[in-house]
Amino acid sequence: NREAAQHPVAISEELFELLERANRVSNLTSGAFDITFASVGFLYDYRKGIRPDDRQRAAATSLINYHQLQLDRPQRTVHFGQPGMRIDLGGIAKGYAVDRCMALLAQLGIGNALVRAGGDSRVSGERWGRPWTIGVRDPRDRDGVVAVIPLVDVAISTSGDYERFFEQDGVRYHHIINPRTGDSARELQSTTIIGPDATTTDALSTSVFVLGLHEGMALINRLAGIDAILVDHLGALHYSRDLQPAKKLRTGVKAPSGTVSP
Repeated sequence: NREAAQHPVAISEELFELLERANRVSNLTSGAFDITFASVGFLYDYRKGIRPDDRQRAAATSLINYHQLQLDRPQRTVHFGQPGMRIDLGGIAKGYAVDRCMALLAQLGIGNALVRAGGDSRVSGERWGRPWTIGVRDPRDRDGVVAVIPLVDVAISTSGDYERFFEQDGVRYHHIINPRTGDSARELQSTTIIGPDATTTDALSTSVFVLGLHEGMALINRLAGIDAILVDHLGALHYSRDLQPAKKLRTGVKAPSGTVSP
């Protein structure tokens, strides 16, 4: 972060490709996903309950602009167009790591597997002759699930306001920052995205959380091969158009034996 704000920095091919993918998601979501959110994100300390004041947040938010992330493919360099700009790959890197692990397992001839990193998972094949069963955590009950879904050969990612947060004066401040405001997005409690690979579902789960219920669901319903389960700020569940009703379970049920919760 420090060097790239001053001059172009040569990076690995793997990192360059990940930055390119992040930019594609930024374009797809009109900036709802923006790795330069770190320009303001670093001002929050969720363990100590520290957040920026309005002046600090406004100044840092002015630096959030993925268009200022200058990628030079021939030179394989990255340069930040504004001093003070920072990036954070937390909204896409774990999903990418899951995909890389699954690819390595496939190279070893392992066809039935579950790879998980935090809220990001990918499954291949089956579990003892049956689909993998993934539970979506209830964002207000650590031991409860809001839905249980049988999955084969797909990825699933969940983003929620319950992992890194603190509350002040009845307001929850959490790590999913709206790049437009520099403040936590609050229209949803959690977003779960199902798709072909974890890099995509990881980035989209963050994007949809920022976009909110209506914009986020409209985006998912436009994308082929992508589904979503959204929990709004009141705790109500919303399903994308192609999800089967039979895949749903009521809020607050306990996960059946063998269920994995992101």
